Amino acid sequence: MLISKKINDAISQQIGNEFGAALQYVAIAAHFDSEALPQLAAHFYGQAAEERDHAMKFVKFLVDTDGKVAIPAIAAPKCTFKTAEEAVQLSLNWEVEVTQQIHALVDLAKKETNYTTDNFLQWFVKEQLEEVSSMDQLLKVLQRAGEGGLLRVEEYLARHAGAKPSTPDTAS
Repeated sequence: MLISKKINDAISQQIGNEFGAALQYVAIAAHFDSEALPQLAAHFYGQAAEERDHAMKFVKFLVDTDGKVAIPAIAAPKCTFKTAEEAVQLSLNWEVEVTQQIHALVDLAKKETNYTTDNFLQWFVKEQLEEVSSMDQLLKVLQRAGEGGLLRVEEYLARHAGAKPSTPDTAS
């Protein structure tokens, strides 16, 4: 095995964190979908797919390092939001938390001088910078627009994404 039991267990926990994020983003997307905000819905369906992909990268890493995949129980996501800002703020907070989780994994890999794990995690370090920055920018745009300006946020996302909205069965 190319990783210690401690690293294996920490990565298994991160798999659960990533799947939890995916579920939270599906819940946020469904909320925006039910509010007839297709661009916000598409954005969060896309985020959900990304988080699932992140979880699968961790699964593949454990398999490749001859580790043991043990996916923990995942808490139910928050499904109702009073405002769009509340949903996006929750997302930003989550991305900051995930960044801290990734940093803790990097610290563990460095402490154990496990260069294989450290190298693998560097992709996530870069990815989290992009995720936090992107969610922070969306929150700022939403705050400037206000709840009455959600259609402007929709226009912003349509221009920024440059793609048509996806639905739960087409998001990937």
